[in-house]
Amino acid sequence: MIGYISDNLLLPILDFFYGLVPSYGLAIIALTVVIRLALFPLSAGSIRSARRMRIAQPVMQKRQTEIKNRYANNPQKQQEELGKLMKEFGSPLAGCLPLLVQMPILFALFATLRGSPFADVSYTVNLKVLNPEQMVGVETKPFTTPSHSIFISETNHIPVLATLPTGTKIGVGEKVNLQLQTKSGEDFISTLKDAKDGSELVPKWNVTKGQEVVSVTNDGTISALGVGDATIEAKIPGLAARSGFLFIKALGQVGLYTDGSINWDILALILAFGTSLFVSQLLSGMGMPPNPQQSTANKLTPLMITGMFLFFPLPAGVLLYMVIANMFQALQTFLLTQEALPDNLQLILEQQLASQVPNTMTSSRSVSNGQRLPFERKNRKQ
Repeated sequence: MIGYISDNLLLPILDFFYGLVPSYGLAIIALTVVIRLALFPLSAGSIRSARRMRIAQPVMQKRQTEIKNRYANNPQKQQEELGKLMKEFGSPLAGCLPLLVQMPILFALFATLRGSPFADVSYTVNLKVLNPEQMVGVETKPFTTPSHSIFISETNHIPVLATLPTGTKIGVGEKVNLQLQTKSGEDFISTLKDAKDGSELVPKWNVTKGQEVVSVTNDGTISALGVGDATIEAKIPGLAARSGFLFIKALGQVGLYTDGSINWDILALILAFGTSLFVSQLLSGMGMPPNPQQSTANKLTPLMITGMFLFFPLPAGVLLYMVIANMFQALQTFLLTQEALPDNLQLILEQQLASQVPNTMTSSRSVSNGQRLPFERKNRKQ
């Protein structure tokens, strides 16, 4: 499903925006905004539900306990009263459905920006090399990898897959050809003849495991050298992987370090992501009664998630998308927190806020009862 959404929805939108303004960075921003606007009703439902549940949860828990204790011997009446309670305040799971519906689209958007043209695309094939005697009883089954959309020009992309007609089991001394081709069977290299930058898209072949077991040439010919397991990788360069945008040197650049040097553009994107996530979480609690546990989580979560990108690096284009998405989320959260609450929830919220206000009158009495404030003069002796 994710591949279908990417190929038939997201990539055409990306092509459209790149056709208007030939900048992959602007195309990423435009694609992110369009998808977020399309998902606005669903994400708004999740935010509204979370806001209401945060207010109603203490009251709901108290009333649930009362109902269960009161009707402990009458399960039917207990379920009936619990149903009325859910109808009054809503189900705690109501915000999950909109989130589940939009997840495939968000995953597809993430996968789109991790693939061509923004990043190199790899095809991996695991091989098993056997002795000739062992190959006698082996049934030949053609092997095909999943296809990926490969941009061969700014607005032209084709589905490409890797195929091994003889299968992934080969005998020592044999030679087989790992082919990159379109779904229609056309050789990938032949599609590059008329491409403007076709020479830059020639696949790079590499043995990532079992160098003593197999070898591979630049045309994908695999030679079996000895018995064992091996892994072959064919990597097609991303057309826009080296394209820059604003302060970003290359949209396909991955990792905080390159040859021992810090990639300051990647660091700036990571910090921008963490900041936007922190602001979004602060806005989600705006107007709510103080919650020490929630406050701690709001501070630690952005730090933990941001820190992950230092050890699990992502391409700069993906980080750009995540920063823009977080900024949109923060704006959406701010707007939704300004909405009026239902009367019953508004009353509960006012009671919660009132209970959090310090009793200044009580504290002032305790201070005046035999205690001198720092700015008061000492009492004169009688």
